[in-house]
Amino acid sequence: MKSFRTLKPALLKRELLAASRGSFPRSFALCATTTTQRPKVNVRHYSSQNTAAIESDGLKVEISGGARKRESLPYFWLRDNCRCASCINQDTRQRNFDTFAIPSNIKPLNVSSTAEGVSVKWSDDHQSLYDWDFIQHYVEGDKRDRSVTHGLHYWGAEIAEQQPTVSFKDVMDSEKGVAELTAKIQNYGFSFIDSTPSSDPDLTRQVLERIAFIRLTHYGGFYDFIPDLAMADTAYTNIALPAHTDNTYFTDPSGLQAFHLLSHTPPPGVFAETAQGGASLLVDGFNAARILKKEDPKAFEILSKVRLPWHASGNAGITITPDRLYPVLELDEDSGELHRVRWNNDDRGVVPFGERYGPDEWYGAARKWDEILRRKESEFWVQLAPGRVLGMFAIRRRRGTWDTNIILKVFDNWRVMHGRSAFEGIRRICGAYINRDDWISRWRNTNFDRKKVLDSVIG
Repeated sequence: MKSFRTLKPALLKRELLAASRGSFPRSFALCATTTTQRPKVNVRHYSSQNTAAIESDGLKVEISGGARKRESLPYFWLRDNCRCASCINQDTRQRNFDTFAIPSNIKPLNVSSTAEGVSVKWSDDHQSLYDWDFIQHYVEGDKRDRSVTHGLHYWGAEIAEQQPTVSFKDVMDSEKGVAELTAKIQNYGFSFIDSTPSSDPDLTRQVLERIAFIRLTHYGGFYDFIPDLAMADTAYTNIALPAHTDNTYFTDPSGLQAFHLLSHTPPPGVFAETAQGGASLLVDGFNAARILKKEDPKAFEILSKVRLPWHASGNAGITITPDRLYPVLELDEDSGELHRVRWNNDDRGVVPFGERYGPDEWYGAARKWDEILRRKESEFWVQLAPGRVLGMFAIRRRRGTWDTNIILKVFDNWRVMHGRSAFEGIRRICGAYINRDDWISRWRNTNFDRKKVLDSVIG
């Protein structure tokens, strides 16, 4: 589709040839910044003393660098990871061969070291070239770092003084604008898109599709609704909602969520200036988890160990629940770092017995968690009121309604919780869900060199 960059085969090949031979950084360095400047390409210069030799158990490598994890690399593993044009389709980046058609006892017939890397002539008559970056990375390490949670900017109420923002025009007009938007969402967990028109909700849909495809759920796709309980969910009411994440009941909760407040019409006989409510709330769940871990490590452990049922059962014929029980705080299996927050007390089922910790212990930990979420220093409120300037966002009155056409918020549903205060009148809101994998792919490909992206996700 027009909003996504398509690389023609020839262009992709030129980009791959022009890319740096430097390894993908231990973390995506951009996630610790608030700019969209692309990282500098670091080209490694390898010593002529780098050598590779045939040994009985693998390719023995002598290379200058850091601490080694292994002295040699297995032959079958190397042959399976040849990246030449005959082994890898250069358009799709998929293998062109049957791994298990390679003889299990494959050996090199000849090995030579060059400035570019190690050239290997195999016993199956295939020729491979492995660049020094690839060789060094796997001599020194086990795998590429795929994490996207390093160097995040954690925040509380003080974020009101420096709200991450991009313009509607920039996102619509250029890949640079998409790069800036996705980088800010990755770094802060959310971003506003200002000057988003409210005259036509389809323009909101279009700017969101600049990020990635809109996700279909039992609520539909792109949503445009008022508080009429058209769907059996508290979002379709005017009551206050505490900080929560959406889709706790999905195995794979939506990665991004977006809200655009199109209008707010006060009740009959009430002036727009005196109508009450409608404040929007954001809470950095990752920051709240850091605070919990520091103040009450056992509570953090309980909320990361006790697995709970979650469900969406309000609409006729729909009873959705994840593939298994999930804890409130999901940790990365490799690093142990926080990976995802899953929290909506309204959607939570019965706290089970038989877990590592009992229900009483879970309730105590959850009470502490809830208290941190409700602290004033944790809450970022955006009060939608007529005539008030909110940072760089002005809310204007128009024909008895509150014209909030310049605020569209997009946030990471795996990290940032949202809520609202109760309100009077009718609010019209549009927005959408976007899958996690789709928006992370868009962030990677608009902010990083193509080769670095491929190295990170392929290895």
